[in-house]
Amino acid sequence: MGQDYYAVLGLGRGASTADIQRAYRLQALRSHPLKCREPGAQERFRQLAEAYDVLGDPVKKGVYDRFGEEGLKGGVPLEGGDDDSWTGGYVFHNNPDKVFREFFGGDNPFAEFFAEDGSEVVVPYGGLRGRGVLKQDPPIVRDLHLSLEDLFHGCTKKIKISRRVMNEDGQTSTIRDKILTIDVRPGWRQGTRITFEKEGDQGPNVIPADITFVVREKPHLRFKRADDNLSYVATIPLGKALVGCTVEVRTLDGRLLNVPINEIVHPKYCKVVPGEGMPLPQEPRRRGDLLISFNICFPRQLTPEKKMLLKSALLS
Repeated sequence: MGQDYYAVLGLGRGASTADIQRAYRLQALRSHPLKCREPGAQERFRQLAEAYDVLGDPVKKGVYDRFGEEGLKGGVPLEGGDDDSWTGGYVFHNNPDKVFREFFGGDNPFAEFFAEDGSEVVVPYGGLRGRGVLKQDPPIVRDLHLSLEDLFHGCTKKIKISRRVMNEDGQTSTIRDKILTIDVRPGWRQGTRITFEKEGDQGPNVIPADITFVVREKPHLRFKRADDNLSYVATIPLGKALVGCTVEVRTLDGRLLNVPINEIVHPKYCKVVPGEGMPLPQEPRRRGDLLISFNICFPRQLTPEKKMLLKSALLS
């Protein structure tokens, strides 16, 4: 009679994929030669690895369940083939450390089960600790493009992602869509990061990646943002720059501001309108300032009469 891989793992024939993984996890840790010094530990560790190498693979497990060890290692006729079509026989690579590393992840995973003083770290099932045990995929970073209006008022964005999700058998996966909801708060700035933990692709013995969205401000027709302030450029003729005027500014929330300019507008002049900028992220009821700079339009030509009037007014 051939080898009973289920018995090696201490399982019955009806064991599920999760049962097989659990049994290998617990027994491989107990029997690892670095921990267990009893005679025969190395051989026991090798048997566990071979048993999991077979039962942890749906194809090999299917052949073994149907034809036993003899059929698995000797080959079986291919379904639908002729009399000479046989599968190749299974041969264990005899490297139990390779199976152990692939199951737990990392180049030296077993070392992570010990503290610095050499004592064993007790880890509950389902939460293996250690940097080399379960590795998380690198984060997935995506830009989230928002208008200044979105960032002024706040809004809700729904983003559909497609990700790989593990099936109940623990071995196969399916691509499925999911909607992620982002509640944009008034005043968020360029570079704000929103992270959805472990929403990346799932896989066996892998922690799914985090998905992070980074706020990117869309260019605006009227305003530029500088921290919590808004900059606006008003175009006025030279005459109004000299004698004063009123500048109209349509705000992000639709109001029309009439800003009086009573000073002489020179090239570096800036009119500050307090409280008409962006909401402060921590205090949305407070706002930054509106900074108005000016583009002064000079006349293309002057009549002799106007030149005389300007000389009289400006040079006297």
